[in-house]
Amino acid sequence: MTLQQIHYIITISEVGSFNKAAEVLYVAQPSLTNAIKEVEKEIGITIFNRSGKGVTLTNDGAEFLLYARQVYSQYNILLEKFGKNGNVKKKFGVSTQHYSFAVKAFVEMVKSFDTSKYEFAIRETKTGDVINDVSTLKSEIGILYLSDFNRKAILKLLRSNNLEFHKLIECNAYVYLWKGHPLAKEKSIHFAQLADYPCLSFEQGDNSSFYLAEEILSTNEYPRIIKACDRATMLNLMVGLNGYTLCSGIICEELNGTDYVAVPFEADDVNQNSIMEIGYIVRKNTMLSKMGSLYIEEIKKYLNTYAKNME
Repeated sequence: MTLQQIHYIITISEVGSFNKAAEVLYVAQPSLTNAIKEVEKEIGITIFNRSGKGVTLTNDGAEFLLYARQVYSQYNILLEKFGKNGNVKKKFGVSTQHYSFAVKAFVEMVKSFDTSKYEFAIRETKTGDVINDVSTLKSEIGILYLSDFNRKAILKLLRSNNLEFHKLIECNAYVYLWKGHPLAKEKSIHFAQLADYPCLSFEQGDNSSFYLAEEILSTNEYPRIIKACDRATMLNLMVGLNGYTLCSGIICEELNGTDYVAVPFEADDVNQNSIMEIGYIVRKNTMLSKMGSLYIEEIKKYLNTYAKNME
């Protein structure tokens, strides 16, 4: 099996067709088909189910692809560090819970590269997708948080997906709302004060555990709750409905604007202010790419500035 054949398999899985893959790879389809048959014969499994509508991965193929992507990703990192410059665009992706500072760090990282030579992707998405994206090497890095409530469940998921967590910062939770909200000028906000306003929460999927929630106190009973999928919609709901969300308080005004405030959440005997430990996840025993290393540097720089301003 060659790295070229691995590249062929990854491409076919992404486009879902031998015809499309042949066009993308500039390879004759018979040659591509024969290359895949050689691999399947060598390793003794069928990688793709073929049909008139295209191809899908078999169960064995899906497992093979997981390891193949890891091998090919590490190969590309080696080329980046030690190989000669080529014409193939290098890829780098980040998957993150909905943090504006994660986007800000991504923006600063991308500025350091010629975007005509690289293919960048940032995915603000569900917690489960963050973990899955890094596990399958769709993204090199994932950003999420741990707390006393979700730590055991999240770390179990990370271990089962061969991932590791690296802490970036610890912070208390804040109530995030727009500056025209009746509670915006409070020095701190108790949970009871929020009863008349809709709680805004990022949707995690129909069957997701509350351990995957991006907000603390996810098991509380809220008389008013609205789910959203993206950060822009969340901000609109804050203004239009006087909604609020419980978050880290680390807000990038450059991206979110100055119309929003983060007020410290005041704990009580029932509603504890769990410390949020924000960090990044990567696959175990892998080297960060040049883009990945710079991204982590940028995010640390931003968080360090935030921590100093809070002192």
